[in-house]
Amino acid sequence: MTKVNREIVVSEALDLLDEVGLDTVSTRRLAKRLGVEQPSLYWYFRTKKDLLTAMAEAAMAPHAAAPLPTPDDDWRDWFLDNMRSFRRTLLMRRDGARLHAGSTPANDLDRIRRKMDFLVTSGVPERDAQMAMLAAGRFTVGSVLEEQADAGSGDGSDPPADIPVIDYESAFEAGLTLILDGLVNRTAMRAAPPCR
Repeated sequence: MTKVNREIVVSEALDLLDEVGLDTVSTRRLAKRLGVEQPSLYWYFRTKKDLLTAMAEAAMAPHAAAPLPTPDDDWRDWFLDNMRSFRRTLLMRRDGARLHAGSTPANDLDRIRRKMDFLVTSGVPERDAQMAMLAAGRFTVGSVLEEQADAGSGDGSDPPADIPVIDYESAFEAGLTLILDGLVNRTAMRAAPPCR
């Protein structure tokens, strides 16, 4: 029998996610995988939702470990790189976007504040920085959700001839650029002296 602790439970749950997908992850399957009785999992997680929250947090670890911006960074380049890192991390796990959607980054609040402070210090109005980060984050989750849903259809059939094949990375980059361009434009407008 494997020695079980909270970290092992989360790690095995993420491996199970990659194997069977989010819809099929269950505490029963996880307990069987760990070689323990299902009720023993409640020692570590009171509810399945608590387990899913811990899984989402652990799945985001690569993005959470990305370097924070420095005062010398160009905020526009950083904004793009930050969202690309977020996308890559979501794509690392099967159903990564679904797992992450709706989760609250309780352990990441300090990093989020530091990112916001960087944008504001760089001249981006605070409200615009907040809305752009929210919009770009949701755009990223939605983009990955669609990409993973298409990859997970697995029926082997080709799309109809009149429907173009989507290059998900190019589509993501195009949408992200549009969000950034809007933020750059709003920032420039607010920084411009008023006309007399």
